[in-house]
Amino acid sequence: MITSKDNEIIKNVSKLVKSSKHRKTVRQFPAEGVRLCCDGVRSGYRPAVFLYTSEAKEKYNDAFIEISAVSDTIFEVSKSIFERLSDTKSPQGFFCVFKILDKIEKLYRINNQGTYIGLENIQDPSNLGTILRTAEALGVDGVILSGDCCDIYSPKVVRGSMGAVFRIPFTVQNDFCGYIEELVSKGILVYASTPYDAEDITNIDFSGGVMLIGNEGAGLTQDVLSICTLKVKIPMKGRAESLNAAAAAGILMWEMLR
Repeated sequence: MITSKDNEIIKNVSKLVKSSKHRKTVRQFPAEGVRLCCDGVRSGYRPAVFLYTSEAKEKYNDAFIEISAVSDTIFEVSKSIFERLSDTKSPQGFFCVFKILDKIEKLYRINNQGTYIGLENIQDPSNLGTILRTAEALGVDGVILSGDCCDIYSPKVVRGSMGAVFRIPFTVQNDFCGYIEELVSKGILVYASTPYDAEDITNIDFSGGVMLIGNEGAGLTQDVLSICTLKVKIPMKGRAESLNAAAAAGILMWEMLR
């Protein structure tokens, strides 16, 4: 049993929870809780490290057997150490460390027969997690993220996605504008969501393509807006000028797929 906060494994996991830079450096990310750990394993990913408490092993024995069977290393930790690692209000006693997911190959062949979303500079982890969860639920084929979006591997995003981060194809593009421009040059339909000089989305007959959603406060950049196939907007009543990014994304994806 690991009982020391100075243990190297514990220190590494603690850094993975708190630091995006460390996650990128060691190319690992944490997943906490029975459901998320099982989601990762059932999606075909092998935990590099599996930490558990004796209480959790007893309470969730079937899940413990399933996860431990495919984990590279397994350690029991004291309840006090686990609570130091956890960033949830009610820790369940399971913690897995996975290698960074490499899914870019699945998005090489984006075409007008598929439906995708592109996210530029989304900063709220709760929004990103919710968007990923909704995208998977509605059957979106993949997600394109700009390099300046919040870290898709942060605990809040992973938890908010309800495991979708393991299942939905995604790619992170540092040259987001260049990537979108390349899609347009190949004849792929790219839609920009914006309230200004845009077509009502309910009047568009979608048959696939890419829907772009911008930053919570600023929206899409002018560089990206200038190269898109068509600007679209969500019709709104009342006095609200805009919607939460995750809510808007849900409506836009629904309209594309209905």
